[in-house]
Amino acid sequence: MLTHTFQHLSGIGKSTDAKLKAAGVHSWDAALKADRLPLKTALCSAFASGLAESYARLEAGDALWFSERLPAAEQWRLYPHFSAGVAYVDIETTGLAWPQARITTIALYDGASLKVYVQGRNLEDFVADIAGYSLLVTWNGRSFDAPFLRRAFNIPLRMAHLDLYPVFRSMGIRGGLKKVEKLLGLERRDLDGVDGYMAVLLWREYLSSGNDKAVETLLAYNAEDVFSLETLCRHACAQNGINLAKACSRPVNPFKADTQLLARLKNYIPWR
Repeated sequence: MLTHTFQHLSGIGKSTDAKLKAAGVHSWDAALKADRLPLKTALCSAFASGLAESYARLEAGDALWFSERLPAAEQWRLYPHFSAGVAYVDIETTGLAWPQARITTIALYDGASLKVYVQGRNLEDFVADIAGYSLLVTWNGRSFDAPFLRRAFNIPLRMAHLDLYPVFRSMGIRGGLKKVEKLLGLERRDLDGVDGYMAVLLWREYLSSGNDKAVETLLAYNAEDVFSLETLCRHACAQNGINLAKACSRPVNPFKADTQLLARLKNYIPWR
């Protein structure tokens, strides 16, 4: 958790943080009580003032302040403190590159309720809804989802951002979201094997035929992504020795995938 790292402080990197821990200084409280710290004299003053501000920012619930200062691999530390204001977000698009590609659907899950947004229906509603959260959680969202959202809606997304992709890489778990899900024993059942390219095909099917089942299948896929993010957050915390008291169970997906449609669309993919 946040109170057991110093890497958000100016001049404190991974190696200095490790030196502090080796000297028995494992937390902010321990640093305050220590008679001597294994730091250069020039760093001690900044360290003390940074620690004082850390307490104040945590008390104020300022997740963004910590997010802007923590290394990418350490962002999991935000979750135990700020999960009450979490928004698990995933987008689907018509391609990978802006501005040729556009957002088709967005799923937003806050641990209690799921909201979905569809191009041509209610996509713009996302702007007002996301503003109510203090912690954004994504998978590879710093590189993909967040830039798309900023450009599509012209919004700053000024909130803490926990991108789980670099967190899991630092834990030695590499690959895309679907691969990581399988490693953790998470199942998608009817949506097993569906990926981002299939999401593009589903949207094209909807545009060409008006088939609402294509949109519902796309939303089912999008929803599974955000449901997984909550489980992955908790796994990252557990792997780092933080067991969260409140249990969670994977929600029932309110959208149903059309398996016949998926089977038909898979025939359009030449390498399958």
